[in-house]
Amino acid sequence: MPESYVTNQTEKGNISISEDVVTVMVTAAIAEIDGVAGLSNPTSTDIAEFFGIKNAAKGVRITAENGEMTVDVVIMVRYGYAVTVVAKKVQEQVAASVESMTGLNVKVNVHVTGIAFEKNDMKG
Repeated sequence: MPESYVTNQTEKGNISISEDVVTVMVTAAIAEIDGVAGLSNPTSTDIAEFFGIKNAAKGVRITAENGEMTVDVVIMVRYGYAVTVVAKKVQEQVAASVESMTGLNVKVNVHVTGIAFEKNDMKG
């Protein structure tokens, strides 16, 4: 099977879930959180490559090993929201969502690459 699958070995065999499916779970969970402007699409791929993200446009990296999954997300936070509060909510929401849908233990690393301003915020 291609490398783009997360595989969980069970006593009855293997369960393989496409990383793209997990990415959809992650992005859906993040979309529900107030204060997240969206997944970051760095202007340079250097940041994404540093975090090992193959597709910088998605801003999500998934790795799995021994029945545990690590999800790295790169987000932008909306101006006016507490960055650490938003990041913690992302961790909790993504972990709960992916764990409930895959049955795997999930660790979530949140990388905040910037603050997003509303267009009206810049007018003076």
